[in-house]
Amino acid sequence: MIQKEQIRIVVHVQPNANENKVTGFRDGILRVRLAAPPIKGKANQELVKFLSSFLGISKSNLSIEKGVTSKRKTVAIKGLGQDQLFRLLGDAKLA
Repeated sequence: MIQKEQIRIVVHVQPNANENKVTGFRDGILRVRLAAPPIKGKANQELVKFLSSFLGISKSNLSIEKGVTSKRKTVAIKGLGQDQLFRLLGDAKLA
């Protein structure tokens, strides 16, 4: 069995924003604003949904490994290399 490439990124989440948006990538931390509230896992669900759309990968390839109840989370991404991630972030218009 061939194991897919997997990377981990640290994501700082700001819930209750006006819209879902990646606002920057500094010091190895991806900063994301989410419209969902941090109640009953809604922000976590929205983060996975938003990142899958943003990165163009399936939601099943994303998982929150650490920080489920924190603003700072470690997200594992399967099937995407670090160079591909940096290319996507470089192409995105970050606010």
